[in-house]
This record gives sequence, C-alpha cells and structure tokens, in this order.
Amino acid sequence: MKKIIKGKMYNTSTAKLVFTYDECLPRKDFNHRIEKLFRKRNGEFFLHGEGGGLTRWAEAISGNGWKEGENIMPLTHSGAFDWSCNHADPDLVEELFGEVSE
Repeated sequence: MKKIIKGKMYNTSTAKLVFTYDECLPRKDFNHRIEKLFRKRNGEFFLHGEGGGLTRWAEAISGNGWKEGENIMPLTHSGAFDWSCNHADPDLVEELFGEVSE
C-alpha cells in the first residue's frame, strides 16, 4: 500500500517491515486485525493495518455501517515505541529503541 499523508510518502513496498501483530481471529470476525510496523529509510515509523468493522481500520459504508478496511498511520518515535512495547517481543523493542531501564 502506498499513501501520501501531510506531504510525506508512506509505502509498504519500500519501507522495512519491522514486526507484524496478528490477533489470529478469522477474517469474518468483526474484531480481527493485523498491524504491521514499518520503518522508512529516513528512520520514520508507520503502521499498516487492516481489520474488521469493529476495529480502527474499518471503513464507513452507507447507512451508518462499517466494513473491513485498511490504512496507513504515521507514528512518532514515542508512538512506535509505545506500540512496540504493547505488541512486540522485549528483545525487539530494545533492538529498535535501545536498552530499556528496569
């Protein structure tokens, strides 16, 4: 997926995939979601996510409904750190962001 957000290009084909978080729910489940953390060549992070109608990745449809969707969300350095702390292995977090104090 490729998207320009606030004048910056985000492209899953050219950025490095860092980590994938998968809820492991069936695609038919409205809560299923898969989020992938990417790092651009310039060091910026972003998420590519896809999910069911009850996730933040849902797309609105006519009649006040929601359907499965996908999107890209830029992350600040601290946002990427927080997301990683919640979803990735601690060793990967330290590899990306440096040693975390106890």
